[in-house]
Amino acid sequence: MAAVTATGPTRVADGGVFDCYVVTWAMGNADTGSTVLMGSAMDRSVQIAGTFGSATIVVEGSNDGTNWVTLTDPQGNAISKTSAAIEQIEELTRYLRVSSSGGTGTAVTVTLFLRGQR
Repeated sequence: MAAVTATGPTRVADGGVFDCYVVTWAMGNADTGSTVLMGSAMDRSVQIAGTFGSATIVVEGSNDGTNWVTLTDPQGNAISKTSAAIEQIEELTRYLRVSSSGGTGTAVTVTLFLRGQR
């Protein structure tokens, strides 16, 4: 179990009126990703891809930085994945992080895309 530091947020061009950012975590077995603070991002999606080795990757949110809950997609399903996926994140929380549980030989990249108005 390791604390994984996020790469980013890195600003990416969108050619329009929005500020867009990408954050990534390289997750292994039973890792917890560092916290991202991007409260100004109105729209958020997450891509989860790689070798899961039976691991579960969970996207979590918090407004106080202490109490974490699993975030959901627009259909109300928990963003808790055992295979590759892209999901929109329904809740707008102050803090966001990812975690992994179980698995062996896990090598999963989690990419968070954030969009907010300039």
